[in-house]
Amino acid sequence: MEDIKKVYDVIVIGAGPGGLTAALYASRSNLSTLLLEKGIPGGQMNNTAEIENYSGFSSIMGPDLSMKMYEGAKQFGAEHVYGDVKEIIDHETEKELVTADKSYFAKSVIIATGAEHKKLGVKGEAELNGRGVSYCAVCDGAFFRNKHVVVVGGGDSAVEEGTYLTQFASKVTIVHRRSELRAQKILQDRAFKNEKVDFIWDSVVEEITGEEKVDGVRLKNINTGDYSQLEADGVFIYIGLLPNSESFRNLPITNQEGWIETDSQMMTAIPGVFAIGDVRDTVLRQVATAVGDGSVAGNAAYQYVEELNEKMEKQEA
Repeated sequence: MEDIKKVYDVIVIGAGPGGLTAALYASRSNLSTLLLEKGIPGGQMNNTAEIENYSGFSSIMGPDLSMKMYEGAKQFGAEHVYGDVKEIIDHETEKELVTADKSYFAKSVIIATGAEHKKLGVKGEAELNGRGVSYCAVCDGAFFRNKHVVVVGGGDSAVEEGTYLTQFASKVTIVHRRSELRAQKILQDRAFKNEKVDFIWDSVVEEITGEEKVDGVRLKNINTGDYSQLEADGVFIYIGLLPNSESFRNLPITNQEGWIETDSQMMTAIPGVFAIGDVRDTVLRQVATAVGDGSVAGNAAYQYVEELNEKMEKQEA
């Protein structure tokens, strides 16, 4: 006997804060809801030591908030399976989500795939990844106890994670291509006051050196053109984000940079396909904004599915 094809009311791709919230709102509205996630629930929150700017908590560990949100997302019956979506095929009233081993079907889709760290693209970065090169201070910071580490970048993530690393490292040197930081002032103040944090301005990393493991970085001053070698045991890279939207480039929903464009209801150019959180073309990428996006999309998906059901019932009558 052939299996009856199951068509969910909504499938949420990605289980970060936005996706988890969307699943909560959708399932609470009595929609059959599936969470498809290729990693562990929580997304980038799992790589964040302390979250201090999410309302309701003066401070909470990223993995702890991830688990709380995951438990909340499932309380109204949302299902959760592992899956890496390779493509979405629009069949109008149905959307087909193609993974490596099977296809899933839904009346609506909420894309919450987030973004990933940009790479420097220099010699030694890929070769020494996991052997001194890292993009996650929470994951790898403890390996650098009493050692010197370099943090590349000048935004919120670079400065916050650089400060976090001082609880392990003996010294943290932040290398920034500009003459001043772009991070929030409160994060800058903490870094400047921390005796373990040093700064190298107007400089870029040209190469990460080392044989079996990182032993330093080769720097170039962008003003003078001079090169220098800085000894270090580890390099943490925080130079921005790239949208995880490769699987959706076949659809007319992304801009030239790959960010997904939506309206105020989180709807993309394709009816029934929504996008939220860090993958969306937006001015701020934080846990709070992803949660806000998720609540809007979960509600909008409910409205869309209700209208779609009414339309299909009329056609069948």
